[in-house]
Amino acid sequence: MVAQARQPLYRMKADFFKTLGHPARIRVLELLSEREHAVSEMLPEVGIEPANLSQQLAILRRAGLVTARREGLSVTYALTSPRVAELLGVARAILTGVVAGQAELLEDDVAEPAGRARR
Repeated sequence: MVAQARQPLYRMKADFFKTLGHPARIRVLELLSEREHAVSEMLPEVGIEPANLSQQLAILRRAGLVTARREGLSVTYALTSPRVAELLGVARAILTGVVAGQAELLEDDVAEPAGRARR
C-alpha cells in the first residue's frame, strides 16, 4: 500500500472506480448496504457461481470496502463504511436523472412531426 500512497489522487480514484466496475461487485455492495449478509444469502441474489462470488468478495475485501467475519461454517460480510452505501445512492440519483433525460429526448423525437428538420 506504500506505493499506492505515492500515486496522484486521481489515479487512486480511477483504481477505486475500476474496483466498482463489475456488476456482481455492485450488487454485493447494494446488498451489504441493507445489512450484513452471509455468503449463502448473497448467492441467489447476485446470481453467480460460488467460486466467482468468492473472487468478487476477495477483490472488495482487498480494496477495503468490505470486512469478513467467520461464524461457524459461514462467513458474514459487511461494509467497512456507510459512505459506500451513500456512494451507491448518489450513483442511483445520477443515473435516474440521466435516464429521465434520455426518456425526455425520446419523447421529443416522437412528438416532432415527420419530415421536419431536426435541430
